Order: sequence, then structure tokens, then C-alpha cells
Amino acid sequence: MPKNNGHQDKNLVVIQLSGGNDYLNTLVPYQDGLYYDFRPSMGLKGDNVIPIDDKCAFNSNMGPFKTLFDQDKMAVMMGIGYPEPNRSHFRSMDIWHTAEPFTSSSEGWLGKANSLIDPDGKNPVTTVNFGRGLPRALASQGVSVASVGALESYGLYTGLAGASNRDAMLDTVSRIYQPMADGGFPSRRILETGRGALDGADLLREAPSSYKSNVEYPEDNPIAQSLKGIAQVMSAELGTRIYYAAHGSFDTHTNELVNHALLWDQLSKAVECFWDDIQQQGKGNETVIWMFSEFGRRIADNGTGTDHGSGGVAFMIGDSVKGGLYGDYPKLDLSEQLEGDVHFNTDFRQVYSTLLEDVLGIESEPVLKQKFDALDLVKN
Repeated sequence: MPKNNGHQDKNLVVIQLSGGNDYLNTLVPYQDGLYYDFRPSMGLKGDNVIPIDDKCAFNSNMGPFKTLFDQDKMAVMMGIGYPEPNRSHFRSMDIWHTAEPFTSSSEGWLGKANSLIDPDGKNPVTTVNFGRGLPRALASQGVSVASVGALESYGLYTGLAGASNRDAMLDTVSRIYQPMADGGFPSRRILETGRGALDGADLLREAPSSYKSNVEYPEDNPIAQSLKGIAQVMSAELGTRIYYAAHGSFDTHTNELVNHALLWDQLSKAVECFWDDIQQQGKGNETVIWMFSEFGRRIADNGTGTDHGSGGVAFMIGDSVKGGLYGDYPKLDLSEQLEGDVHFNTDFRQVYSTLLEDVLGIESEPVLKQKFDALDLVKN
């Protein structure tokens, strides 16, 4: 249901940092001696950090993030997580996707949000995913999501000539995935996805033709190309409200200093290009970027990398975002650790409540199944 909260409804761009981004080497406690005690091989210092204040610094590969932070356009959520953290990639990502820490669910929080934004399913591109497969966050019965590799080549069955052939293909899809009963959720979801893909393809394949920009996205940077695709869809004014893309893998058990630096260099350049692009489009105030990872890494390094941990860092970017550091930087003392990990101090569902109510303009409780206090992160 819509929520009249005094905020202008905005578009949400979600960037999933897959694999477990290392919190401590992203937002570095560069003045804490314990950090260097626990990370004799992996601790960042000197030219490898960009100080924010007298406690925290960005990784040196995050220069564009520091620029946005200094412009008060970036909120940094420190110590974000959930109760009883799980160190499995699959389970922890499912928890973030479904907002269900204690039970399993097949429905994603953004899929449910889509159903509230477009309850009659009139727009097959209310949500667009850039990447292979469909993230569980976007799955919900009755909701069609367009999942795109590259816009220029997108279009399931778009090579079929004539409406009659396309109708025949739709009929075939319907027969193959005809649910056995009303409760046949998996079959229905596949059917709805197939139909939505056909409808969405017709809309999305035209998006590049209406796009004009002088921003040059690096061609050898996958997340940059995904964000370029998002900018193209935005420029086409198709009524899309939710955009999704993934970057990684951040599963840096080995060779982290090289791999983690590369991942953040790619992402920083991609976000810089995308932000310049949507500013040129005049969409900076109506766009919010949300970046998260399923968990952080262990406090102590393993010599060449870090292992699965808990508690992480997340980012929100936009002209309408109230920039700054939110939450407390978790303490690294042995007495304060959670079995070698940092404790979380901000429940991610509070941020979801904020994104649902103050960005997408819908009630959060039907999506999250309970009321979480929204954070004061978004300007009217």
C-alpha cells in the first residue's frame, strides 16, 4: 500500500557486493593499534587509506566515495547486520534477500515491494535486474521482473517475426508451466517471468536508442556496464522504480590486498560514472543507491586474506541522502568480539524500512512482517 510520508517517491538502485566484503579494510580503523595487531599482514596504512576523521578512513581505492561523502551525499552504515549471524554465503544472502533471519522464505523483500508499487502488474519493468539469473530479493508470486545481461542484445524471443509467432510462443510457455493447482507457486513464478520477459523485452530493447550521455563508462568493468544499462533505462522513462546489480566476488580468503583493491577500484569508478550520468539527466534527487554485502570478514587476517565473519558496512548515496557516519564502529578488543568477529549494532531491516518508506513510498510492515523504526537518512 502507498505511504503518504511527505517524501517524494524515488527510484532505488541496489548494488549487491557478493561474497562478503571486508568491512575493516573498506572502512579502516587506521588509528586503532588493535587493528594492526590482528592484521599484521593485511592492515592498511599510509597511502593505502583516505582519512575521514581521527578514527576511520576509506580504502585508498575509494576516492570517488570520499568525494560523495564530503559532499554529504553518502551515508555509511557501520556495524550493520542481524541477530545470530550466519557465516554461510548462501544462508546469509538469503537472509538479506528475504529479510527473514530466523525462517526460510521464497519471497524477496523487493519482490514484495514491487507488488505494492504495482499491485495490478501493469508494468513488466517496474523492477529490472542487470545480471545472470534472478536474485531472490526480487522474487515474489505474481511479480514479473526483467533480468538483463546487456540491453543491446536483450530480448527473449525478440527475433520472432510477427505478433502471431510471439503469441504462439507465449501459449507454449503457458502450457509448459501450467500450474497443477492454485498453490503451484514455482510454476506460476516461471510462467509469470516468461510472460514478463517477453513484454519487458519490447520495452527495454528500445532504451539505448533514446539515451544520450557524454559519460564514458570503462568497457572492461562489468559493474560499470551494468550501471550504464541502468542509466539507459532511467533515461527511457519506463516507470522502473527498482534496479538491481551485483559486483564481486568479495570472498577474499587469499590474495586480498590485490583482489579487494581491484574490486573497489572498479566499483568506485563505476559509481562515479553513474552518478555523473544521472546528474546530467537531472535525476540525482530522485535516485538513491544502496550497497550491501552478506557479511564482513574475521577481525584477524589469515596471512594473505580474511575468512567469513559478521557485521559489515553498507552505503547509501543520493542528493536526498543525509550524509555521514551512522552507528558505532565496532570495538576490536577481545572482550568485545563475537567469536573473532565484530558485533553488529544496526539491524539491516531498519535500513530496509527506511528505503521502503522514504525512498519507494510504501508501507514497510507488510514487506518486513513487523515494524522496524526507520532511520532518519532521507530528506523530504
